[in-house]
Amino acid sequence: MATSGDCGVFAGVSVSDSHVDRSSRLCGLAGEAGPTIWLQNSRAFISERLVTWGAMDSTLHDSIGRSPSEIANKTQRWNGKADAYFSADVETDGPIPGPFSILSFALVYAGSFDGRHFQRPPNYEQMLYRELKPISENFEPEALRINGLDRARLCLEGESPEKAMTEACRWVNATAGTAQPVLVAYPLSFDWSWLYWYFIRFSAAGSPFAYSRCFDIKTALAVKASIPISDAGRSQIDFSLRPRHPHTHHAVDDAIAQAEIFANVFEWEGVSGRTR
Repeated sequence: MATSGDCGVFAGVSVSDSHVDRSSRLCGLAGEAGPTIWLQNSRAFISERLVTWGAMDSTLHDSIGRSPSEIANKTQRWNGKADAYFSADVETDGPIPGPFSILSFALVYAGSFDGRHFQRPPNYEQMLYRELKPISENFEPEALRINGLDRARLCLEGESPEKAMTEACRWVNATAGTAQPVLVAYPLSFDWSWLYWYFIRFSAAGSPFAYSRCFDIKTALAVKASIPISDAGRSQIDFSLRPRHPHTHHAVDDAIAQAEIFANVFEWEGVSGRTR
């Protein structure tokens, strides 16, 4: 039955109601509950400090167990290319792309790393934000409640996915310059699955992140804090690594907040005395 949130089928994508479980719970939209890492794992952050500038620790560079000469040789073979990071946030009307739609997304330039030095941007004003026309009639009311977007309005006024994703790809590449664009998210799995699908499906220029240039903040935190992935949710992160910018479920706010967490985790030296 049509509701005020429904709109016509777009771009030839159509899924019948019989294939959609409208009672299913969204994954990754409502946040993760739980006590803080400080209480759950005493090794995670006690007596640790943030550092102003520092490369990612040796674990993330797969240099544990290598001799100094091996590490030096690997550094000498480095091709000189830098990463340019883009914090991404998507707001959707359901759990997966295709049957459901991106309603809005934001990409925020989040810094660069040349293999030796990480550089935060002076601010987070380099960004791209788009609100999109839905691509199917399917939606979950819980998703709309969380993001607060007017789906009926977007059916009429939203930008076409073809235009939005093509412009987003070109903006990312132009902003990155000679660096390699890398998508950053927390957790990566939700935002990457949506944006990669949309870039491949709709962008005339393809994906600016190729098929695998991505960085999961949740995994980086788990490695640096020596904790399980299950203890590395956003709601459990220590106050010293949390962002100043609020998390509001507006794509721009959430992408900026995520970029701040990313920089804090990237610069953090991690726990001492890690064993494997």
